Amino acid sequence: MAQEHHTQTTPEEIAHAFEDAEPTADLSPYAVEDWLTLAVFWGMALCVFLQFFTRYVLNNSLAWTEEIAINCLVVVVFLGAVACVRLSRHIQVDVLYHYIPPGVARMLSVLVDVVRIGFFAYASYLLWRYVNIVSRERMVTVDLPRSIVFYSVFAAFVLMLVRSIQVAWANWRRGYSVLERPGAFDGSAE
Repeated sequence: MAQEHHTQTTPEEIAHAFEDAEPTADLSPYAVEDWLTLAVFWGMALCVFLQFFTRYVLNNSLAWTEEIAINCLVVVVFLGAVACVRLSRHIQVDVLYHYIPPGVARMLSVLVDVVRIGFFAYASYLLWRYVNIVSRERMVTVDLPRSIVFYSVFAAFVLMLVRSIQVAWANWRRGYSVLERPGAFDGSAE
């Protein structure tokens, strides 16, 4: 079994560490959908806390907190998926690209971009139709329209479509995608 090795640090070194310049915050990788997702996530966290507190501390549960938290979770999932599309972080199998010729890999990568755009376009269309059918439904415990959730998910799919077009355009201009050269995107390229 390997033993852990800890470097000894003197109290003076620890004290001088506080004199170092603070790192600057870089918010450039984040987009609007990331901030919306964060806001909805904190709303969900607040609802879950209220649910826990009222159920286990006050022994008198607020029924609406569970429904609101569930709906917030749905919105967080789909808005979070927008960030995954923008950053090309969805699950993907790129091992095949190591074994096929670069030209074939490029064509396959372009096909993946086209299929992704087609999928999000069709899913947006289907969701738009679904929202129009069920837009008059109300939530069970809170007298709010469920269309708030449906339109949020629809907006997320439209954003995924827009982001997939942006990713495809960037891949086309760059000449390769994350599937062809994953090291260029995760910092492991030489």
